[in-house]
Amino acid sequence: FSFRKLWAFTGPGFLMSIAYLDPGNIESDLQSGAVAGFKLLWVLMLATIIGLLLQRLAARLGVVTGLHLAEVCNRQYQKFPRIILWLMVELAIIGSDMQEVIGSAIAINLLSVGKIPLWGGVLITIADTFVFLFLDKYGLRKLEAFFGFLITIMALTFGYEYITVKPNQKKLLQGLFIPYCKDCGTPQLEQAVGIVGAVIMPHNMYLHSALVKSRQVNRADKREVREANKYFFIESCIALFVSFIINIFVVTVFAEAFFNKTNADVNQVCANSSSPHSTLFPNNNETLEVDIYKGGVVLGCYFGPAALYIWAIGILAAGQSSTMTGTYSGQFVMEGFLNLRWSRFARVLLTRSIAVTPTLFVAIFQDVEHLTGMNDFLNVLMSLQLPFALIPVLTFTSLPSVMHDFA
Repeated sequence: FSFRKLWAFTGPGFLMSIAYLDPGNIESDLQSGAVAGFKLLWVLMLATIIGLLLQRLAARLGVVTGLHLAEVCNRQYQKFPRIILWLMVELAIIGSDMQEVIGSAIAINLLSVGKIPLWGGVLITIADTFVFLFLDKYGLRKLEAFFGFLITIMALTFGYEYITVKPNQKKLLQGLFIPYCKDCGTPQLEQAVGIVGAVIMPHNMYLHSALVKSRQVNRADKREVREANKYFFIESCIALFVSFIINIFVVTVFAEAFFNKTNADVNQVCANSSSPHSTLFPNNNETLEVDIYKGGVVLGCYFGPAALYIWAIGILAAGQSSTMTGTYSGQFVMEGFLNLRWSRFARVLLTRSIAVTPTLFVAIFQDVEHLTGMNDFLNVLMSLQLPFALIPVLTFTSLPSVMHDFA
C-alpha cells in the first residue's frame, strides 16, 4: 500500500460522491429526521453501502475495459434497447438536475432574505456552465480540488448545525445499528423508499465508470489493473464515508430538534424570535412538514439567524457541486450512447439547457414555499430509473466474456 499512489488515484470517487450530497438527498435526510426521528438511519447506511458496491462495479468496468458504461452499452446492445436506455438515463439526469438547480435557487433566496425570487436563482445557477468550462480548461485535478473544497464547505456547515443542536448519541447509534422502525406507518415507509431513491443515483454509475478513465492504467498488465481497482475502491470508501457522515449530520439535527413537533410549536417559536417567516407555519396541531426552504427557516427560528444562513451556504455548496457533476454525466451519456463528437462547450450547453428549461418553468409558476411535492416525485422518478442502470452494470461486470473482449 502506498499513500502516494492513493493520492494519484484520488479524485474520481469524490466527484462521484457529490451525487450522495445533492439537495434531493439533503431534503430526503431532513424529512426522514422530522418524520421518523432517528429510526431510519439504518436505511441510509444500507443504501450507502449498496451504492458503494454498485460504484465499485462501475469503476471496475471503466478500469478493465477502458470504456465507460455508456460506450459499452453502445457496443453491446442493439439500436432499440440502446435508445431506450439512453432516454431513461437522460430522464434521470434531468430529474436530478431539477432538484439541484431548485436547491441552489432556494439557497440563494434564503441568503438574499427573499429578495431574489426562485426563478432569479435558477437563472444565476445557469452560470454553473461557464464556471464548469472555466475550471475544466485548467485540468481535471483543478476541478477535483474545487469539488473537494465544496465538500469541505458542506461538512463544516452541516457539522455546525450538528454541534449546535447536539443530537442524542445513544439514539443515533440505535438508529444506525438496529434495523427496526417501532410505531412506523405509511409516512415513515415513504421516507425509507425516498432515502433509497435519493442515495442511489442511476446516472452516477455512468459517471463513475467514465471518471476513472482519467488515470492512465496499462490494461495489458494485470497487476497494474488490480492495483488501480484497489486504490479506486479505497478512495470510493473514503469519499462515501465522508458523504455518509454529512447525511447523518442532517438527519440527526432534524430528528433531535423537530421530530413530533407541530405547526403551532414552530409558529410560536418563530413569532417569539421575530422571524419574518412565522406565517409559513399555520397555528394548528398538525405535524410539522419541512423541506429545504422551511428547514432553513425553522433552524433560524430555533437557533438564531446564523443557523439559517449557514444552512443556506451548505445547500448552495451542495447544489453548485451536484449541478456540475450532472453536467458531466450528461456529456458522457450523450457521447457514449449516440457516439457524438461535439465540442465540450456545445455538449455542456445542450445538456444544461435540457435540464434547466423545465426547472425554470417550475420556478416561475410554483411558490418557493410549496416545492416538497415536486422533490418527492423526483425521488420516485430516480427509483424507477434505477433498473436501467443496474441491468447493464450487473450484466457487463458479471460476464467474464464481455470484460475479456474489451480488455
